[in-house]
Amino acid sequence: MMSTGMPGAMQDYFYSLSDALFSKLQADEQLLLGFSGEDSDFVRLNHNHIRQAGCVTQRSLSLDLIKGKRHAKASIELAGEQALDMEQLDSTLKKLREQRELLAEDPYLVFAEEINNTEYHHDNKNIDSQQAVAQIVQAAGDMDLVGLFANGTQYAGFANSMGQRNWHSSASFNFDWSCYLSNDISKSDKAVKSNYAGFDWQPDRLAEKMDSIKHQLSRLSRPSKTLEPGSYRAYLAPSAVEEVISMMSWGGFGLKSHRTKSTPLLQMVEQGRALDASISLREHHARGLVPIFTSKGFIKPEHVQLIKQGRYQDCLVDSRSAMEYDKVTNVDYEYPGSLQLAAGALNSDDILKELDTGLYINNLWYLNFSDRSACQMTGMTRFACFWVEQGEIQAPVDVMRFDDSIYDLFGTKLIGLTKEREMILNPGTYGQRSDHSIELPGVLVSALRLTL
Repeated sequence: MMSTGMPGAMQDYFYSLSDALFSKLQADEQLLLGFSGEDSDFVRLNHNHIRQAGCVTQRSLSLDLIKGKRHAKASIELAGEQALDMEQLDSTLKKLREQRELLAEDPYLVFAEEINNTEYHHDNKNIDSQQAVAQIVQAAGDMDLVGLFANGTQYAGFANSMGQRNWHSSASFNFDWSCYLSNDISKSDKAVKSNYAGFDWQPDRLAEKMDSIKHQLSRLSRPSKTLEPGSYRAYLAPSAVEEVISMMSWGGFGLKSHRTKSTPLLQMVEQGRALDASISLREHHARGLVPIFTSKGFIKPEHVQLIKQGRYQDCLVDSRSAMEYDKVTNVDYEYPGSLQLAAGALNSDDILKELDTGLYINNLWYLNFSDRSACQMTGMTRFACFWVEQGEIQAPVDVMRFDDSIYDLFGTKLIGLTKEREMILNPGTYGQRSDHSIELPGVLVSALRLTL
Protein backbone atom coordinates (compact mmCIF):
# COMPACT_ATOMS: atom_id res chain seq x y z
CA MET A 1 0.00 0.00 0.00
CA MET A 2 1.21 3.53 -0.68
CA SER A 3 1.59 5.72 2.39
CA THR A 4 -1.06 8.42 2.79
CA GLY A 5 1.23 10.31 5.14
CA MET A 6 4.09 10.73 2.62
CA PRO A 7 3.23 13.00 -0.34
CA GLY A 8 6.53 12.09 -2.04
CA ALA A 9 5.53 8.43 -2.02
CA MET A 10 2.24 9.35 -3.67
CA GLN A 11 4.03 11.28 -6.39
CA ASP A 12 6.37 8.33 -7.00
CA TYR A 13 3.39 5.99 -7.10
CA PHE A 14 1.66 8.08 -9.77
CA TYR A 15 4.80 8.13 -11.91
CA SER A 16 5.27 4.38 -11.42
CA LEU A 17 1.72 3.70 -12.67
CA SER A 18 2.31 6.13 -15.54
CA ASP A 19 5.46 4.36 -16.72
CA ALA A 20 3.73 0.98 -16.53
CA LEU A 21 0.81 2.23 -18.64
CA PHE A 22 3.03 3.94 -21.21
CA SER A 23 4.85 0.65 -21.76
CA LYS A 24 1.56 -0.92 -22.89
CA LEU A 25 0.85 1.58 -25.68
CA GLN A 26 0.88 0.74 -29.35
CA ALA A 27 3.29 2.61 -31.62
CA ASP A 28 0.72 5.09 -32.95
CA GLU A 29 -0.95 5.86 -29.60
CA GLN A 30 -0.49 8.65 -27.09
CA LEU A 31 -1.76 8.69 -23.54
CA LEU A 32 -2.50 11.62 -21.21
CA LEU A 33 -2.82 10.86 -17.49
CA GLY A 34 -4.22 13.08 -14.76
CA PHE A 35 -3.91 12.39 -11.04
CA SER A 36 -6.16 13.87 -8.36
CA GLY A 37 -6.11 13.17 -4.64
CA GLU A 38 -6.51 14.49 -1.13
CA ASP A 39 -5.91 13.70 2.52
CA SER A 40 -8.53 15.78 4.30
CA ASP A 41 -10.03 16.06 7.77
CA PHE A 42 -13.68 17.12 8.03
CA VAL A 43 -15.45 18.23 11.20
CA ARG A 44 -19.12 19.22 11.29
CA LEU A 45 -20.31 21.33 14.21
CA ASN A 46 -23.80 22.16 15.47
CA HIS A 47 -24.70 24.19 18.59
CA ASN A 48 -20.92 24.61 18.88
CA HIS A 49 -20.46 20.89 19.51
CA ILE A 50 -18.68 18.37 17.30
CA ARG A 51 -21.38 16.25 15.65
CA GLN A 52 -19.36 14.45 13.00
CA ALA A 53 -15.65 14.03 12.37
CA GLY A 54 -13.75 11.98 9.85
CA CYS A 55 -10.89 11.71 7.40
CA VAL A 56 -11.06 11.31 3.63
CA THR A 57 -8.22 9.74 1.68
CA GLN A 58 -8.85 9.37 -2.03
CA ARG A 59 -6.91 9.16 -5.29
CA SER A 60 -8.16 8.97 -8.85
CA LEU A 61 -6.53 8.63 -12.24
CA SER A 62 -7.95 9.90 -15.54
CA LEU A 63 -6.86 8.45 -18.88
CA ASP A 64 -7.18 10.00 -22.33
CA LEU A 65 -6.10 7.51 -25.02
CA ILE A 66 -5.37 9.20 -28.35
CA LYS A 67 -4.79 7.99 -31.87
CA GLY A 68 -4.82 10.63 -34.57
CA LYS A 69 -7.92 12.76 -34.03
CA ARG A 70 -9.82 10.08 -32.14
CA HIS A 71 -9.63 9.74 -28.37
CA ALA A 72 -11.48 8.06 -25.52
CA LYS A 73 -11.42 9.01 -21.83
CA ALA A 74 -12.07 7.31 -18.50
CA SER A 75 -11.43 7.86 -14.81
CA ILE A 76 -10.92 5.31 -12.05
CA GLU A 77 -10.46 5.35 -8.29
CA LEU A 78 -7.12 3.99 -7.11
CA ALA A 79 -6.75 1.53 -4.26
CA GLY A 80 -3.08 2.29 -3.63
CA GLU A 81 -1.95 -1.30 -4.20
CA GLN A 82 0.04 -1.51 -7.43
CA ALA A 83 -0.98 -5.00 -8.53
CA LEU A 84 -4.66 -4.28 -7.95
CA ASP A 85 -4.54 -0.84 -9.56
CA MET A 86 -2.60 -2.05 -12.60
CA GLU A 87 -5.09 -4.86 -13.18
CA GLN A 88 -7.89 -2.28 -13.29
CA LEU A 89 -5.89 0.18 -15.39
CA ASP A 90 -4.84 -2.47 -17.89
CA SER A 91 -8.49 -3.48 -18.35
CA THR A 92 -9.50 0.17 -18.74
CA LEU A 93 -6.83 0.79 -21.35
CA LYS A 94 -8.09 -2.11 -23.46
CA LYS A 95 -11.70 -0.88 -23.22
CA LEU A 96 -10.67 2.64 -24.23
CA ARG A 97 -8.86 1.22 -27.25
CA GLU A 98 -12.06 -0.56 -28.31
CA GLN A 99 -14.29 2.45 -27.67
CA ARG A 100 -12.02 4.88 -29.49
CA GLU A 101 -12.46 3.09 -32.80
CA LEU A 102 -16.22 3.70 -32.60
CA LEU A 103 -15.91 7.44 -31.94
CA ALA A 104 -15.87 10.24 -34.49
CA GLU A 105 -12.78 12.37 -34.98
CA ASP A 106 -12.50 15.37 -32.66
CA PRO A 107 -11.59 18.46 -34.75
CA TYR A 108 -10.63 20.47 -31.66
CA LEU A 109 -8.47 17.85 -30.01
CA VAL A 110 -5.24 19.45 -28.88
CA PHE A 111 -2.68 18.70 -26.19
CA ALA A 112 0.77 19.92 -25.22
CA GLU A 113 3.49 18.52 -27.43
CA GLU A 114 6.39 20.47 -25.91
CA ILE A 115 7.70 18.85 -22.74
CA ASN A 116 7.45 21.16 -19.69
CA ASN A 117 8.12 19.44 -16.38
CA THR A 118 7.07 21.18 -13.16
CA GLU A 119 6.95 20.33 -9.48
CA TYR A 120 5.28 22.41 -6.78
CA HIS A 121 4.91 21.70 -3.07
CA HIS A 122 3.35 24.34 -0.84
CA ASP A 123 5.75 25.53 1.86
CA ASN A 124 3.22 25.41 4.70
CA LYS A 125 2.61 22.21 6.60
CA ASN A 126 -0.82 20.92 7.52
CA ILE A 127 -2.25 22.54 10.62
CA ASP A 128 -3.36 20.34 13.51
CA SER A 129 -7.10 19.78 12.98
CA GLN A 130 -7.78 18.69 16.55
CA GLN A 131 -6.09 21.77 17.96
CA ALA A 132 -7.82 24.11 15.50
CA VAL A 133 -11.30 22.71 16.27
CA ALA A 134 -10.65 22.97 20.01
CA GLN A 135 -9.80 26.66 19.50
CA ILE A 136 -12.98 27.14 17.46
CA VAL A 137 -15.17 25.68 20.21
CA GLN A 138 -13.42 27.77 22.85
CA ALA A 139 -13.61 31.01 20.85
CA ALA A 140 -17.33 30.52 20.04
CA GLY A 141 -18.21 29.90 23.68
CA ASP A 142 -21.96 29.74 24.22
CA MET A 143 -22.87 30.94 20.70
CA ASP A 144 -25.12 28.71 18.58
CA LEU A 145 -22.49 27.88 15.96
CA VAL A 146 -23.06 25.57 13.00
CA GLY A 147 -20.39 24.97 10.39
CA LEU A 148 -17.94 22.76 8.55
CA PHE A 149 -14.18 22.67 9.10
CA ALA A 150 -11.99 21.12 6.40
CA ASN A 151 -8.23 20.77 6.48
CA GLY A 152 -5.61 18.82 4.60
CA THR A 153 -3.47 18.40 1.52
CA GLN A 154 -4.67 18.24 -2.07
CA TYR A 155 -2.69 16.71 -4.90
CA ALA A 156 -2.70 16.92 -8.69
CA GLY A 157 -0.44 15.36 -11.29
CA PHE A 158 -0.05 15.09 -15.05
CA ALA A 159 2.02 12.77 -17.21
CA ASN A 160 2.01 11.96 -20.89
CA SER A 161 3.63 9.29 -23.03
CA MET A 162 5.95 11.88 -24.60
CA GLY A 163 7.81 12.27 -21.32
CA GLN A 164 6.19 15.22 -19.56
CA ARG A 165 5.64 15.11 -15.80
CA ASN A 166 3.95 17.67 -13.56
CA TRP A 167 3.12 17.57 -9.87
CA HIS A 168 1.29 19.92 -7.50
CA SER A 169 0.44 19.67 -3.81
CA SER A 170 -0.97 22.29 -1.46
CA ALA A 171 -2.06 22.31 2.17
CA SER A 172 -4.96 24.54 3.21
CA PHE A 173 -7.82 24.86 5.68
CA ASN A 174 -11.35 26.20 5.31
CA PHE A 175 -13.83 26.91 8.10
CA ASP A 176 -17.28 27.99 6.89
CA TRP A 177 -19.83 28.73 9.64
CA SER A 178 -22.81 30.68 10.92
CA CYS A 179 -23.84 31.75 14.42
CA TYR A 180 -27.56 32.03 15.12
CA LEU A 181 -29.27 34.47 17.42
CA SER A 182 -32.03 32.06 18.43
CA ASN A 183 -33.08 28.41 18.14
CA ASP A 184 -36.54 29.63 17.10
CA ILE A 185 -37.03 28.51 13.46
CA SER A 186 -39.16 31.61 12.80
CA LYS A 187 -36.01 33.65 13.39
CA SER A 188 -33.73 31.49 11.25
CA ASP A 189 -32.61 34.53 9.23
CA LYS A 190 -31.17 36.08 12.41
CA ALA A 191 -27.64 34.85 11.97
CA VAL A 192 -24.14 36.01 11.13
CA LYS A 193 -22.23 34.01 8.54
CA SER A 194 -18.44 33.96 8.38
CA ASN A 195 -15.49 32.19 6.80
CA TYR A 196 -11.87 31.72 7.72
CA ALA A 197 -9.59 30.04 5.19
CA GLY A 198 -5.99 29.99 4.10
CA PHE A 199 -2.66 28.31 4.63
CA ASP A 200 -1.47 29.51 8.04
CA TRP A 201 -3.88 29.05 10.96
CA GLN A 202 -3.81 32.05 13.32
CA PRO A 203 -5.83 31.74 16.57
CA ASP A 204 -5.81 35.54 17.00
CA ARG A 205 -7.47 36.00 13.61
CA LEU A 206 -10.14 33.44 14.52
CA ALA A 207 -10.75 35.22 17.83
CA GLU A 208 -11.18 38.56 16.01
CA LYS A 209 -13.80 37.04 13.75
CA MET A 210 -15.67 35.50 16.69
CA ASP A 211 -15.63 38.81 18.59
CA SER A 212 -17.02 40.56 15.50
CA ILE A 213 -19.81 37.97 15.28
CA LYS A 214 -20.72 38.46 18.95
CA HIS A 215 -20.94 42.21 18.37
CA GLN A 216 -23.15 41.77 15.31
CA LEU A 217 -25.40 39.25 17.08
CA SER A 218 -26.02 41.82 19.82
CA ARG A 219 -27.18 44.25 17.12
CA LEU A 220 -29.34 41.56 15.50
CA SER A 221 -31.35 41.30 18.71
CA ARG A 222 -32.74 44.80 18.12
CA PRO A 223 -36.09 45.30 16.33
CA SER A 224 -35.70 45.03 12.56
CA LYS A 225 -35.98 48.01 10.24
CA THR A 226 -37.96 47.80 6.99
CA LEU A 227 -36.65 49.98 4.18
CA GLU A 228 -38.66 51.44 1.34
CA PRO A 229 -37.55 50.56 -2.20
CA GLY A 230 -34.95 53.03 -3.46
CA SER A 231 -31.24 53.67 -3.67
CA TYR A 232 -29.08 53.58 -0.55
CA ARG A 233 -25.44 54.18 0.22
CA ALA A 234 -23.99 50.74 1.02
CA TYR A 235 -20.94 48.79 2.07
CA LEU A 236 -20.54 45.27 0.66
CA ALA A 237 -18.33 43.04 2.79
CA PRO A 238 -15.97 40.66 0.89
CA SER A 239 -18.46 37.76 1.18
CA ALA A 240 -21.11 39.88 -0.54
CA VAL A 241 -18.63 41.04 -3.17
CA GLU A 242 -17.78 37.38 -3.84
CA GLU A 243 -21.40 36.71 -4.85
CA VAL A 244 -21.35 39.65 -7.29
CA ILE A 245 -18.01 38.59 -8.80
CA SER A 246 -19.23 34.99 -9.13
CA MET A 247 -22.21 36.16 -11.19
CA MET A 248 -19.90 38.32 -13.27
CA SER A 249 -17.73 35.23 -13.83
CA TRP A 250 -20.64 33.19 -15.20
CA GLY A 251 -19.52 33.33 -18.82
CA GLY A 252 -17.90 36.69 -18.23
CA PHE A 253 -14.25 35.97 -18.94
CA GLY A 254 -14.08 32.98 -21.32
CA LEU A 255 -12.90 33.49 -24.90
CA LYS A 256 -15.69 31.24 -26.19
CA SER A 257 -18.40 33.36 -24.55
CA HIS A 258 -16.79 36.51 -25.94
CA ARG A 259 -16.64 35.20 -29.50
CA THR A 260 -20.23 33.92 -29.33
CA LYS A 261 -21.34 37.22 -27.74
CA SER A 262 -22.88 35.50 -24.72
CA THR A 263 -20.66 37.19 -22.15
CA PRO A 264 -22.43 39.49 -19.65
CA LEU A 265 -19.49 41.88 -20.19
CA LEU A 266 -20.38 42.36 -23.88
CA GLN A 267 -20.91 46.11 -23.48
CA MET A 268 -17.47 46.45 -21.92
CA VAL A 269 -15.88 44.50 -24.77
CA GLU A 270 -17.79 45.93 -27.73
CA GLN A 271 -19.15 49.31 -26.61
CA GLY A 272 -16.22 50.54 -24.58
CA ARG A 273 -18.07 50.68 -21.26
CA ALA A 274 -15.67 50.80 -18.36
CA LEU A 275 -15.61 50.25 -14.64
CA ASP A 276 -13.93 52.55 -12.15
CA ALA A 277 -10.18 52.88 -12.70
CA SER A 278 -9.56 51.27 -9.30
CA ILE A 279 -10.98 47.95 -10.52
CA SER A 280 -8.25 45.54 -11.59
CA LEU A 281 -9.11 41.85 -11.61
CA ARG A 282 -6.83 38.96 -12.44
CA GLU A 283 -6.74 35.18 -12.42
CA HIS A 284 -3.82 34.57 -10.07
CA HIS A 285 -2.51 31.05 -10.75
CA ALA A 286 0.66 31.68 -8.74
CA ARG A 287 -1.32 31.71 -5.47
CA GLY A 288 -0.66 27.99 -5.22
CA LEU A 289 -4.04 26.30 -4.77
CA VAL A 290 -4.89 25.53 -8.40
CA PRO A 291 -2.25 23.54 -10.35
CA ILE A 292 -0.08 25.54 -12.76
CA PHE A 293 -0.65 22.91 -15.48
CA THR A 294 -3.80 21.88 -17.34
CA SER A 295 -5.30 18.45 -17.95
CA LYS A 296 -3.81 18.60 -21.49
CA GLY A 297 -0.31 19.39 -20.24
CA PHE A 298 -0.22 23.09 -21.04
CA ILE A 299 1.54 25.36 -18.52
CA LYS A 300 -0.50 28.30 -17.28
CA PRO A 301 0.98 31.79 -16.92
CA GLU A 302 1.41 33.08 -13.36
CA HIS A 303 -1.60 35.30 -13.89
CA VAL A 304 -4.09 36.45 -16.53
CA GLN A 305 -5.08 40.12 -16.29
CA LEU A 306 -8.82 40.13 -16.97
CA ILE A 307 -9.65 43.75 -16.15
CA LYS A 308 -7.02 46.47 -15.79
CA GLN A 309 -7.88 49.89 -14.38
CA GLY A 310 -11.54 49.41 -15.23
CA ARG A 311 -11.09 48.19 -18.80
CA TYR A 312 -11.29 44.66 -20.16
CA GLN A 313 -7.92 43.21 -21.11
CA ASP A 314 -7.51 39.44 -21.57
CA CYS A 315 -9.72 36.35 -21.77
CA LEU A 316 -9.46 32.93 -20.18
CA VAL A 317 -8.61 30.48 -22.98
CA ASP A 318 -8.87 26.70 -22.67
CA SER A 319 -7.22 24.32 -25.12
CA ARG A 320 -10.31 23.84 -27.31
CA SER A 321 -10.90 27.58 -27.69
CA ALA A 322 -7.19 28.05 -28.34
CA MET A 323 -7.46 25.54 -31.19
CA GLU A 324 -10.67 27.04 -32.57
CA TYR A 325 -9.60 30.70 -32.43
CA ASP A 326 -5.82 30.34 -32.82
CA LYS A 327 -4.95 31.61 -29.34
CA VAL A 328 -2.65 30.48 -26.54
CA THR A 329 -4.05 28.27 -23.76
CA ASN A 330 -3.90 29.91 -20.33
CA VAL A 331 -6.41 27.90 -18.23
CA ASP A 332 -7.89 24.43 -17.98
CA TYR A 333 -11.50 25.64 -18.10
CA GLU A 334 -12.84 29.06 -19.08
CA TYR A 335 -14.06 29.82 -15.57
CA PRO A 336 -11.86 31.50 -12.96
CA GLY A 337 -10.46 29.41 -10.12
CA SER A 338 -8.11 31.84 -8.40
CA LEU A 339 -9.45 35.37 -8.81
CA GLN A 340 -7.89 38.38 -7.15
CA LEU A 341 -9.39 41.88 -7.03
CA ALA A 342 -6.90 44.68 -6.37
CA ALA A 343 -7.08 46.41 -3.00
CA GLY A 344 -8.09 50.02 -2.50
CA ALA A 345 -7.35 52.78 0.02
CA LEU A 346 -10.16 52.49 2.59
CA ASN A 347 -9.36 51.21 6.08
CA SER A 348 -11.65 48.33 7.10
CA ASP A 349 -11.58 49.45 10.74
CA ASP A 350 -13.07 52.81 9.70
CA ILE A 351 -15.64 51.46 7.26
CA LEU A 352 -18.69 52.34 9.41
CA LYS A 353 -17.44 55.91 9.64
CA GLU A 354 -16.86 55.96 5.86
CA LEU A 355 -20.34 54.54 5.28
CA ASP A 356 -21.83 57.15 7.67
CA THR A 357 -25.51 56.44 6.90
CA GLY A 358 -26.66 53.49 4.83
CA LEU A 359 -26.53 49.71 4.53
CA TYR A 360 -23.86 47.38 5.86
CA ILE A 361 -24.27 44.13 3.88
CA ASN A 362 -22.43 41.00 5.01
CA ASN A 363 -23.95 38.52 2.54
CA LEU A 364 -26.00 38.29 -0.64
CA TRP A 365 -27.69 35.22 -2.10
CA TYR A 366 -29.96 33.90 -4.84
CA LEU A 367 -28.25 36.11 -7.43
CA ASN A 368 -29.20 35.92 -11.09
CA PHE A 369 -29.07 38.18 -14.12
CA SER A 370 -32.00 40.52 -14.64
CA ASP A 371 -30.39 41.76 -17.88
CA ARG A 372 -27.44 39.59 -18.86
CA SER A 373 -26.27 41.69 -21.80
CA ALA A 374 -26.00 44.73 -19.49
CA CYS A 375 -24.41 42.70 -16.66
CA GLN A 376 -27.33 43.71 -14.47
CA MET A 377 -28.08 41.36 -11.62
CA THR A 378 -30.65 40.86 -8.92
CA GLY A 379 -30.50 39.05 -5.59
CA MET A 380 -31.40 39.13 -1.91
CA THR A 381 -29.66 40.44 1.16
CA ARG A 382 -28.98 37.69 3.69
CA PHE A 383 -28.19 37.18 7.35
CA ALA A 384 -26.52 40.16 9.04
CA CYS A 385 -27.56 43.21 7.04
CA PHE A 386 -27.62 46.40 9.13
CA TRP A 387 -28.87 49.95 8.94
CA VAL A 388 -26.14 52.41 9.95
CA GLU A 389 -26.54 56.04 10.98
CA GLN A 390 -23.63 58.41 11.60
CA GLY A 391 -21.20 55.51 11.67
CA GLU A 392 -23.15 53.43 14.23
CA ILE A 393 -25.17 50.26 13.63
CA GLN A 394 -28.77 51.05 14.53
CA ALA A 395 -30.82 47.99 13.56
CA PRO A 396 -30.90 44.84 11.44
CA VAL A 397 -32.64 45.29 8.10
CA ASP A 398 -35.37 42.97 6.87
CA VAL A 399 -34.49 40.90 3.80
CA MET A 400 -34.59 43.03 0.65
CA ARG A 401 -34.10 42.47 -3.08
CA PHE A 402 -31.57 44.51 -5.03
CA ASP A 403 -31.28 45.05 -8.77
CA ASP A 404 -28.22 46.83 -10.11
CA SER A 405 -25.60 46.79 -12.84
CA ILE A 406 -21.93 45.98 -12.44
CA TYR A 407 -21.23 49.18 -14.41
CA ASP A 408 -22.85 51.13 -11.59
CA LEU A 409 -21.70 49.15 -8.54
CA PHE A 410 -18.09 48.88 -9.73
CA GLY A 411 -18.26 51.98 -11.92
CA THR A 412 -20.22 55.19 -11.55
CA LYS A 413 -21.36 54.47 -7.97
CA LEU A 414 -18.10 53.12 -6.61
CA ILE A 415 -16.60 55.15 -3.77
CA GLY A 416 -13.72 52.88 -2.89
CA LEU A 417 -12.25 49.51 -1.95
CA THR A 418 -10.70 48.47 1.34
CA LYS A 419 -6.95 48.04 1.82
CA GLU A 420 -7.54 44.71 3.53
CA ARG A 421 -8.62 41.71 1.47
CA GLU A 422 -10.28 38.47 2.50
CA MET A 423 -9.17 35.10 1.16
CA ILE A 424 -12.29 33.02 0.48
CA LEU A 425 -11.89 29.35 -0.41
CA ASN A 426 -14.77 27.59 -2.11
CA PRO A 427 -16.28 25.31 0.57
CA GLY A 428 -17.57 22.84 -2.02
CA THR A 429 -16.88 19.16 -1.36
CA TYR A 430 -18.84 17.51 -4.18
CA GLY A 431 -16.64 14.55 -5.11
CA GLN A 432 -13.64 16.18 -3.49
CA ARG A 433 -12.59 19.45 -1.86
CA SER A 434 -12.68 22.36 -4.27
CA ASP A 435 -9.38 24.10 -4.97
CA HIS A 436 -11.03 27.35 -6.13
CA SER A 437 -10.35 30.55 -4.24
CA ILE A 438 -10.88 34.30 -4.47
CA GLU A 439 -9.22 37.24 -2.74
CA LEU A 440 -11.37 40.34 -2.34
CA PRO A 441 -11.60 43.71 -0.59
CA GLY A 442 -14.81 45.22 0.72
CA VAL A 443 -16.62 47.69 -1.57
CA LEU A 444 -18.24 51.00 -0.64
CA VAL A 445 -20.84 52.38 -3.11
CA SER A 446 -22.82 55.61 -3.15
CA ALA A 447 -26.05 53.86 -4.13
CA LEU A 448 -27.41 50.30 -4.20
CA ARG A 449 -30.87 49.98 -5.73
CA LEU A 450 -33.37 48.05 -3.60
CA THR A 451 -36.55 47.06 -5.42
CA LEU A 452 -38.70 45.31 -2.78
